[in-house]
Amino acid sequence: MTSHNHHRPNMAKHGDPDPIAYEKEIYQKGLSYSRPPFTFNALDWESLASERMSADSRGYCIGSAGTGETGRKNREAFAKWSIQPSRLTGSTSFPDLSVSVLGKKLPFPIAIAPVGVQKIFNPDGELASARAAAKEDVPYIMSTASSASIEEVAEANGDGERWFQLYWPSRENDNITISLLERAKKAGFSALIVTLDTYILGWRPSDMNNGYNPFLRSDQIGVEIGFSDPVFRSKFQSKHNVSLDENLGLAAAEWTRTIFPGTPHSWTDIAFLRAHWSGPIILKGIQTPSDARRAASLDIQGIIVSNHGGRQVDGGVSSLGVLPRIVDAVGDELEVWFDSGIRCGADIVKALALGAKMCLIGRPYVYGLVLGGEDGVAHVLKALLGDTELTMHLAGIKSVRKDDLDRDVLIRESDL
Repeated sequence: MTSHNHHRPNMAKHGDPDPIAYEKEIYQKGLSYSRPPFTFNALDWESLASERMSADSRGYCIGSAGTGETGRKNREAFAKWSIQPSRLTGSTSFPDLSVSVLGKKLPFPIAIAPVGVQKIFNPDGELASARAAAKEDVPYIMSTASSASIEEVAEANGDGERWFQLYWPSRENDNITISLLERAKKAGFSALIVTLDTYILGWRPSDMNNGYNPFLRSDQIGVEIGFSDPVFRSKFQSKHNVSLDENLGLAAAEWTRTIFPGTPHSWTDIAFLRAHWSGPIILKGIQTPSDARRAASLDIQGIIVSNHGGRQVDGGVSSLGVLPRIVDAVGDELEVWFDSGIRCGADIVKALALGAKMCLIGRPYVYGLVLGGEDGVAHVLKALLGDTELTMHLAGIKSVRKDDLDRDVLIRESDL
């Protein structure tokens, strides 16, 4: 493999973005009988991480809503589509993975999905993930449910691309929402990802079996953004006549009720966010063409086709299954991103071919975090990107642009 002879744009802040070079490095070290610390078998990451996790963290990460039907559908949906490779393309370079997202050119079409409470998976938690994302030139989406503060994650992410995910407090707590948005903007988060499907936690048997809700414990895991917020701290003290630090359990419960208020917002409430956030706004959790069309009528920049990895609604439609319909409905009006179920490079290629502009990586990087902290997360990102690039190269796909990668690359297995 002559990966050092790639012809590709060099846009990285931390070095040449060359995913296949990771493969070359592994084989080179193998000449002196060195073995990599982490497996490249993407479907083994979960089982290996599971062995390292506590029962509580395992149930929280791997568990799904209800019987897990939605999660299974997410994975099964990928196998319904197959890549049709083209031969003798005469290409003199490796595929160009760069993509224009939210007006910026990024080297890769993936981002780290927002995952909360990461310190239950590794003591370094979000800080390790944010550092790895910056190192690998992959955008980091920070969860409102993080176990580190907005400012700490920004420092760890350095000059990386970072976006802030909002679990949206009810309108009676608009001053808290404004505080979160102002802190995120000041800390260099350039886009706002608004999660629509989690105004209350779903029916999650694996968590209930363990009696485990990480947001209610008397610690800072999952609630650190609230505990570090001046407006929330002030409101808590005024309401209870005691400082937040003197009653962490009560404070954790109150912050949890604040970001998971139990009832959804309305479409008209988006105008409030637009008034208090000047950057791009992306709505996460869209699953129907009708909701996508409603979103396209608003002053926002994109939507994420996502069912929260099957963690919220059991019996729901697979994200990949509904992606083409949503792209057909609004793909020319705003950016459509994809989330839920990606485990390997071929999955990324299929989602992009079906019209997604960007793919979010969720559980796999968490497994990397469990297995090796920052290095484990970096390994997962590099492995997924290397797999994506070689899959495209061997299928004769020159870039992730629509004129090179669209539905003509795929065929439904049921049609064969």
